[in-house]
Amino acid sequence: MRVTQSMLSNNSLRHIQNSFRSMGKLEEQLTTGKKVNRPSDDPVVAMKGMRYRSQVVEVEQFQRNLSEVYNWMDNADAALDEVNSVMQRVRELTVKASNDSYEEKQRQAIASELKQLRVHLESIANTKVNNKYIFNGSDTSGKPVDLAKVDETVDLGTIEAGNAGNYSLFTEAGEQLLWNEFKAAYIGKDGTEVNVPVTGDYIAKEIGAVAVNSNNVDIEVSKGVHLNVNIKPQNVFSLDFFSDLKDLIDKMESPESSGEDLNKFLGTLDGHIDKIISERAELGARYNRVEMVESRLMSQEIIAKQTMSENEDIDAEKVIIDLTSQETLHRAALAVGAKIIQPSLIDFLR
Repeated sequence: MRVTQSMLSNNSLRHIQNSFRSMGKLEEQLTTGKKVNRPSDDPVVAMKGMRYRSQVVEVEQFQRNLSEVYNWMDNADAALDEVNSVMQRVRELTVKASNDSYEEKQRQAIASELKQLRVHLESIANTKVNNKYIFNGSDTSGKPVDLAKVDETVDLGTIEAGNAGNYSLFTEAGEQLLWNEFKAAYIGKDGTEVNVPVTGDYIAKEIGAVAVNSNNVDIEVSKGVHLNVNIKPQNVFSLDFFSDLKDLIDKMESPESSGEDLNKFLGTLDGHIDKIISERAELGARYNRVEMVESRLMSQEIIAKQTMSENEDIDAEKVIIDLTSQETLHRAALAVGAKIIQPSLIDFLR
């Protein structure tokens, strides 16, 4: 086969273009810091990179979810701490008023402070975080407690099938029964059914007096792992809780009440305080688990990013050396190409 001048020129240009292409790829890798900048560079690495990147994004989303978990729990714990402080103050005032040496005006003054503390407890029960009520189960848009409805007396005889859905029933033990439209009866958690007209030792309150929603607010903090971030409002801000405080205030305002009558409320107050402490302790146990989940997510994030880096990121030192070598080869190719392409037929007509 005869090798012509044009063949030498074309081959030289083709190899110089390939050299340019190799230099361009190395420069692109050095600029972006990535081995693969498009799927065609390495389909296998590109596919693995998509999976690793999804894993990193997933972990980062769970970490953002944890921020919401901490927000709920921190605010709930702070609220319960304040409730406990208020109840300790209520108990302290009750102990003072139970002394028969206190005059009627002094007890009236204590009763006035108790009224303010009761209203303050209502405001704590209606705590909102990010415009959501945190003490009303999964019904975060509904107000948990309304003292006006709590103090309102509802005659059981006024409840009928047409308006039963506007009320909830409470047993003497404080258990709630909610109206079930399908069964046309009030249903308790233990399966108790109460039909209308309502008879028996039940207390009726208009819906909205106290929280009736007891559903958990669950937030996903890991793959398939959901944590409950709220407390059961019925364990703290129950009808009995506010009704007992109202009874204490009424008894303290009554001129016929004795120190012994007021002293009987101490056991009731201690019972409510114990419930508050127990609920806070249960919240603290879940808080500890959240911290362990956070530690695990941090480890997962480090591993996921390290794996993604090993798959995608370049070895900068190696790429720089390769680029320098390629530049040297390219310069040599240009020099040789210049000598090959330079001669023409005119050069031989001298």
